[in-house]
Amino acid sequence: MNRGSGSGSRRSGNTGHSDVYGRRGGVNLPALRGHNDALVLELLRAAGPAGLGRTELAARTGLTPQAVSKITARLGADGLIAEAGRAASTGGKPRTLLRLVPDARHAVGVHLDRDELLAVRVDLAGRVVAESGGPLDFGAGPEAAVEAVVRAVARVRDPSGPPLLGVGVAAPGPLDHRAGVMGRVTGFPSWKDFPLRGVLEGRLGLPVLLDKDTNAGAAAAAGAWLRATWPDADADADADADAFAVRGADPEGAEVYAGGGARTCVYLHIGTGLGAGLWLGGGVYRGARSAAGEFGHQVLLLDGPRCRCGARGCVEALCLEAVARGDVPEAARIVGEAAANLVALLDVDRVLLGGRVVAAAPDVFVAGVGAVLAARALDPARPVVALAGAGVAEGAAEMALTPLFGRG
Repeated sequence: MNRGSGSGSRRSGNTGHSDVYGRRGGVNLPALRGHNDALVLELLRAAGPAGLGRTELAARTGLTPQAVSKITARLGADGLIAEAGRAASTGGKPRTLLRLVPDARHAVGVHLDRDELLAVRVDLAGRVVAESGGPLDFGAGPEAAVEAVVRAVARVRDPSGPPLLGVGVAAPGPLDHRAGVMGRVTGFPSWKDFPLRGVLEGRLGLPVLLDKDTNAGAAAAAGAWLRATWPDADADADADADAFAVRGADPEGAEVYAGGGARTCVYLHIGTGLGAGLWLGGGVYRGARSAAGEFGHQVLLLDGPRCRCGARGCVEALCLEAVARGDVPEAARIVGEAAANLVALLDVDRVLLGGRVVAAAPDVFVAGVGAVLAARALDPARPVVALAGAGVAEGAAEMALTPLFGRG
C-alpha cells in the first residue's frame, strides 16, 4: 500500500528517472525493484562491516518493513549481503544486522593517462585487491592503447575469483560519455571519433563504461567523502528520514528516499594536464555534451604563454610551466586562482586535489590553494580544501559499480 497524504508522504512529483516512470505516469516495476535494491545496497556499503538492521534500512529509504524484508531476502539469495551479527538489546528481541559482502562481485578500473596506464580490481567496498601499471604512449594511437588495456585487465583479473561487473575506463577528454566515443584530445588528433567503449567491450567480453579521467576522479573522491560523512548507524530515524529526498516510487509498498543532500565538490586533477570533475546534485555533472570540467583551459593571463590547446595564458600552461621550473608554490597559487573562479561560480562545499603533481607536493598544494580561496572568499563559510581520498583508476572502477549501487 503506497503512503498517501494522510500518512506523511513526501512525494515531490516526477524526479526525472525515465527508466522508472512511464510516459503517462506508469511505473516500470522491474526497474523500480532494482532501484530499491540499489538503495539498500548503497546504505549497507556506507555502513561498513558493522551493518544495519532492517528497521534502520526502512527508516533511511522510506520503504516499508515488508518491502525491506523482500529486498534483503533477494540480495541475500544473490550472495550480496549477509548477517553481521545482532545489535545490543534495548529491551526487546536483539535486531539482526545485515552487511554488504564485499567479495560477492568485483570490478576493474583503468586509467589511461598520456604516458602511463594503471589498472585496478576492486571489491564492492571499493578496496583495491589487485593492480598493475606501466608506461603508455597515448600518442601511438588507439589500437596500441586498446592492446595495453586488454593486457592490463588480464593481469588484474582473477578467473577463479568473484564475477566481474564490468570495466570502467578513464581517459583524457574531451570524449562522449554516452556514446563511448573519444573526442579530439588536445595534442592527439588520431583519437578523434574512436569508439573506445565498443572496441573494448568486444575484446573483453564485459560491460565497459568510458568517462573523462577528471570525472572518474570526482566519483572516487566524492564517494569516499560521502561514505565518510554518512549519518551514523545509531542516529535518530526521523532525523535521518528528513535528510533523504524522494527518488522514486516503490512497487513493494512505499516511496523511495535516498541520501545526498546538497553536498557538492570539485575534484581538480593536476598531472600531465589539468582538469576538473564536478560532483553536483548527488552525482557527476558532465554537461549536455560531456564537455564540462575543462578547468585547465580557462584563461588567467591575457596574451600569456601559448597552451597546447591553441589559446594563450591558460591555467594548464601557466601551472605546468611553474612546475617545470621547480616553483611548486607558484603552481599551487595559479591553481588556487583558477579554483577560486570555479568556487565563485558553483558555490561548492569542498575542493579536492589529486594527480601526480599534487602527490609529489601535497602539503604545498593544499596550503597554496587554500590560501587563495581564503583571500578571495566572499563568504566566511568557504569550502574545505583537501586531498582526494582515492585515485582516478579507483574512480573508473567505481563507475563500473554504478549499476549495482544505482548512482551516476
